Amino acid sequence: MRILLAGASGLVGAEVARQAAGAGHVVVGLVGRWTDAIPGLAEMHAVDLANGNAATEWVRRVRPQIVINAAAISEPAACESNPPVSQAINVVFPASFAAAAKEISARFIHISSEQVFDGNNPPYRVDDLPSPINLYGRQKVESEQLVLAASENAAIVRAPLLLGNSLSGKRSPHEKLFELWAGGGQARFYVDEFRQVCTAGNLAAALLEIATRPDLRGVFHWAGAELSSRYELGRRIAARFGVPPTLVAPLHRAETPAISAKRPANLALDLAPLNKELRLTPQPLDAALRELTVPVHFSEWHRKMISAIQS
Repeated sequence: MRILLAGASGLVGAEVARQAAGAGHVVVGLVGRWTDAIPGLAEMHAVDLANGNAATEWVRRVRPQIVINAAAISEPAACESNPPVSQAINVVFPASFAAAAKEISARFIHISSEQVFDGNNPPYRVDDLPSPINLYGRQKVESEQLVLAASENAAIVRAPLLLGNSLSGKRSPHEKLFELWAGGGQARFYVDEFRQVCTAGNLAAALLEIATRPDLRGVFHWAGAELSSRYELGRRIAARFGVPPTLVAPLHRAETPAISAKRPANLALDLAPLNKELRLTPQPLDAALRELTVPVHFSEWHRKMISAIQS
């Protein structure tokens, strides 16, 4: 099948492109400023995703059977720093994308976020009322509503904090940790903030399976098999790469009240409705960690660090 993929250079988008091509699909990717090749893409086009007409134009031009929106400004701080642009990309673009897909009877898949919830009453079911506490979460709620209004056959997947190996080597959680550690810093993580992580590759596999199942419509949750604190996750990432545990320190939410007010405390998700439908299973944390590789930019630092420990 022919797939039109927005956000093809992102952590999830790049995995969707790779896996879809491996399954025999033809993938046309839309990117922002990314210029390097992306494995799996038959075509790559630079697009201003903040342009409200871009979604309709490219759906009509490509005429795909499947449309997947993996494009987003996904860091809450980035949304807060430029609300008009994040609104255009996180809300207006997916709504237009879904409407354009409906015009040509294409399957539409949209990635939402666990951040639609406030983190106070986990585990969250798909029919629980959204209660976002930051702008990113509010934009994701609005995007869900508009996508479903535009296309009753759309599928929306609320995703967790994601691990993985990005194209740039600088975007995922462990890659950012390497940058901090290599610069002489110590990571501080909340012991009382909980996430249900999986890899971008695992999420991409779920999205592609959903895309071929037109009976799966509406909102779904997908995440990892285990809930862990951010501190535990940081420690396990450090252990995965042989980094001294002293480079990961504990932090309590009460120590940073202004920041914590916009960070949900516990985003455990109920995966049962989608889990029973897919061949794919939720990913254990150890399996997710094994997929991570040392970012190429920090391979020499890592080699020297390991040598110093062993000497």
